[in-house]
Amino acid sequence: MRFEYFQMIDRIAALDVGERTVQSICSVPKESTIFEGHFPGYALMPGVLQIECMAQTCGWLVIAINRFAAMPFLIGVKDAKFRSPVLPGDELEFEGKIIHEGSGFTVGKATGRRKGKAICEAQITYRVMPFPNAELRQAMVEWAESIQLPAKDFTLEASKGPGT
Repeated sequence: MRFEYFQMIDRIAALDVGERTVQSICSVPKESTIFEGHFPGYALMPGVLQIECMAQTCGWLVIAINRFAAMPFLIGVKDAKFRSPVLPGDELEFEGKIIHEGSGFTVGKATGRRKGKAICEAQITYRVMPFPNAELRQAMVEWAESIQLPAKDFTLEASKGPGT
């Protein structure tokens, strides 16, 4: 997890495009300037960053479903709940599932866990649009590879068979 770059996902642990599910792993840093202000003497991971973990988890699934031809842009969060404080050094697992797709919008449901116990959950809504430029798409392909989401397995080029 790299707070300063908003790269919250360390690794995609499982992804099933057919079932519309994803699992990710996130390791909360032991030290970060974020903890200096949130809170002095009692460092906690802000809830908004837990939402970002859930949004990125489902977002990678949306990118894979769309074969890296479109990108999800976060437009809404509904029914967010935080059940337990998240501390520096915690290892978190997130699960996401797409619950609706259509008309350029996708809705996902995500849950965060620590050692199997729920810490947060939310419904996330995205506007799905083509990448605005080739540079952003390429950066996302490279980022996907760095978190062990094999982009080559999900890109449009990979879907083309011989002679297509």
